Order: sequence, then structure tokens, then C-alpha cells
Amino acid sequence: MFKSAILVFLGGGLGSVCRYLISKALNSRGTNLPWGTFTVNILGSFIIGLLLGIAIKNNNLNNTTNLILATGFCGGFTTFSTFSFENQALLKSGDYYNFAIYAIGSLIFGIAAAAIGLYFSKLV
Repeated sequence: MFKSAILVFLGGGLGSVCRYLISKALNSRGTNLPWGTFTVNILGSFIIGLLLGIAIKNNNLNNTTNLILATGFCGGFTTFSTFSFENQALLKSGDYYNFAIYAIGSLIFGIAAAAIGLYFSKLV
């Protein structure tokens, strides 16, 4: 149990740092849409679909790699709380158009990215 928690901690830290760097690079482009958060959430959805698809295919869901990458890295990399806060900020500013694009786009592309990741896991 302690080893698993440490593995998740390490993967989550790496994922959080990657999210921070991507968000800083993409969210500072002067647009109303938070492209950094959108990018990490979609990319994270793809990665977790791919990783868990491979784990299911190889019948090894509880191995060390999955704890570090799927639970840890993807958990730290993606962010629902920031997504929620950014949507609230768009609503508060009256930017309903970008709110709709961001909220609906994140949902549709996130689910599609996970499905694409699952599909690609069958090819590797």
C-alpha cells in the first residue's frame, strides 16, 4: 500500500509539473479560451485511454507502470478543478459563447480522445 502511494505521488508530481508548463505556455496567448487546460485534459484523456487499454489487453491492470502513469501522471496532469474554475470565470464575465465552446468542446473531445486512445491500444 505504501509503495503504491509513493508511485502515485511520483507520477502525480510529474504530471502536475507538465500541466503547469503546458498551461503557462498556452494560456498566456491572450485569448479568452484556456487552451492550456483544454490541451492537457484532452491529451490526458487520450493517454489514459491508451494506457488502460494496453493494461486491459495485457491483463495487468494493477502493475507499477499503471500506478505511476495512469493514476499518478494522468491524475496530476489533467484537472477538473481548473476546468470548473475557468468555466465559472467565463460565465461571470458574460462570455457565454466561449463558455459553451470550452465546456461542450472539452466534454466531446475528452470522451473522443479516450476512445481514440483505447482504439490505438489495440494496435500496439
